[in-house]
Amino acid sequence: MDHFTPASSERNLISHIFRKNEICQDTEWERYFCYKSVEVPDSYTGPHLTFPMTFCGVSKLVEAFKHKQQLHARYVLQLLGETWRNLRGLPNISQVSSCHDKHITICGDLHGQLEDLLLIFYKNGLPSCETPYVFNGDFVDRGKNSLEILLILFGFLLVYPNDVHLNRGNHEDHIVNLRYGFTKEVLGKYRVHGKKILKLLQKIFSWLPLATLIDNKVLIVHGGISDTTDLDMLARVDRHKYVSALRPPKLTHDAVNGSKAQNMNRSGDAGGPLEGRRRVCSLTYQGSTPAHRHYFQRRSLHHTPVSSQINWSVEEELKRRRRLAGFDQSYGEMKSSDSDSDPESGETTQSDVDEWKQIVDVLWSDPMPQNGCIPNEVRGGGCYWGPDVTEEVLARHNLQLLIRSHECKQDGYEFCHDRRVLTIFSASNYYAVGSNRGAYIRMGPDLVPHFIQYQASRTGRELSLRQSVGWTERSALRALRGQLFVHKSDLISAFQEFDPNNKGMISLKDWATATERVLNLGLPWRVLRPQLVSSTQYGMVDYHQWIRELSITEPKLEVSDNSILDTMYKNHSNLETIFRIIDTDHSGLISIEEFRQTWKLLSSHLKTEISDKAITELVQSIDFNKDGSIDINEFLEAFRLVDLSAHT
Repeated sequence: MDHFTPASSERNLISHIFRKNEICQDTEWERYFCYKSVEVPDSYTGPHLTFPMTFCGVSKLVEAFKHKQQLHARYVLQLLGETWRNLRGLPNISQVSSCHDKHITICGDLHGQLEDLLLIFYKNGLPSCETPYVFNGDFVDRGKNSLEILLILFGFLLVYPNDVHLNRGNHEDHIVNLRYGFTKEVLGKYRVHGKKILKLLQKIFSWLPLATLIDNKVLIVHGGISDTTDLDMLARVDRHKYVSALRPPKLTHDAVNGSKAQNMNRSGDAGGPLEGRRRVCSLTYQGSTPAHRHYFQRRSLHHTPVSSQINWSVEEELKRRRRLAGFDQSYGEMKSSDSDSDPESGETTQSDVDEWKQIVDVLWSDPMPQNGCIPNEVRGGGCYWGPDVTEEVLARHNLQLLIRSHECKQDGYEFCHDRRVLTIFSASNYYAVGSNRGAYIRMGPDLVPHFIQYQASRTGRELSLRQSVGWTERSALRALRGQLFVHKSDLISAFQEFDPNNKGMISLKDWATATERVLNLGLPWRVLRPQLVSSTQYGMVDYHQWIRELSITEPKLEVSDNSILDTMYKNHSNLETIFRIIDTDHSGLISIEEFRQTWKLLSSHLKTEISDKAITELVQSIDFNKDGSIDINEFLEAFRLVDLSAHT
């Protein structure tokens, strides 16, 4: 919520979609979402679904989405309605048994990337009785095909309810969807019935199971655990009450006092002052031990002071977050009569808050290398938990392995906590093409995880040998022109050594010698000259004109020290990697202090001295929307090099 700053149109959208006079009671549900009133025109060429769903029907759905077809709103509503009825009968923790003649496949975040799901099915097989699957949440947001992924998974769930298991992720939440794209995706694809689809999905998300257990030995949750995680309590939670994990239950006066006392005992710092800058406080934990604060603190480019007391009630903390997020008061008060969000009783007890914390912890938490359990102040919900917490929780429940997702990993998976915690992430190319591999797990009765890695490609057709060679050559030349461009300052200096009279002209031989001296690539520059230099005059190269003809454009950043820009261009890929490493919560938000530390690290490695003034100027120029933070998109856009020849 702290990072959610919706525009006025989005605030209107929230009120329009979720205003209280349109919230439906279960008795009115079937009538309100009745698909029968939606007519399918004769001109519709997409798949026609029949119910009960069959394997043939869902296979046709997969093929249709593979070929960019759209399912008619009538079938979308019907499929979602059937899914809602199915999910209501499922427990909070799904029980799965391994079998000697088949492996269980476990997938992590997909985030709307249909190419990854289709590639998994191609490599591993479609879900069936012989090929059971567990999908560990975060099906939606960020990618462009979140709804298609949901419809495919829900279709297989209806066909194989005992062999397809879906866990809820932190992005299966309508408030998160408003920030990360799923809401706009649905409304863009279904302008007439989009609102009904979203409201139905709001219900469905609240009914998704929270965890999966394999042979009572392997626990699968989306985010993680905390030192208070209790699977028995989690199994008893009335999960559908918590439509959004970002909307905690309203506390009574007695429960508030009890919560304060509990937090003071737990954190040991409940009454201490916060540092004088805005921090992303956890929704579930209001304090953190001083020893760990420096490790997880995030700073904004502008410092916004907050209250000096951190032992607030949950409701007070939520009001502050709504105010910072830009919500109007009417939205903040909306949930008081929202039967989907609050318990049915008029008052909420401490036990309701404890249940809510159990849900937030399994959806939002992340592991850390240090022992202990502290607030996850980066994400704003859940906790960071250490190896000691893993050992205690697994021992208490007689478990041997925790599988979770929630974090992008470069190889698609990663062990931690003495190989007792395993992160699996199935969205390849998450930040950019080539940024990371996706992976899924195959697990047999020995409960030993086996990993299959991949990187999805948007190019679905096979290339001929000539096409493949030509594509490779063009790609290599584009990369070479990019290298020439980012070294343009050094190249001009090298060319001027062969041009003592400053005529702007040098021979082809001198051009090749200077270019090799700067780039040191060992290439036959004179052979490559026709593909790199468009024209020469009497065997001479106008090197100023040649630099301009490289067909690479650069953004116009007003920074007094040009050396920082040149170095940025030369090390673009390295910077992107470093930022992915530093941005451990994958929020895409980068503070000025993080940027400074990154640049100091890089400049030390490159032996390049850059002043703090130049760094500050660069940060301000990158912050295009002037919101006080740099997201990953702003950073990449600021240093994007565009090959104009590729678009002509």
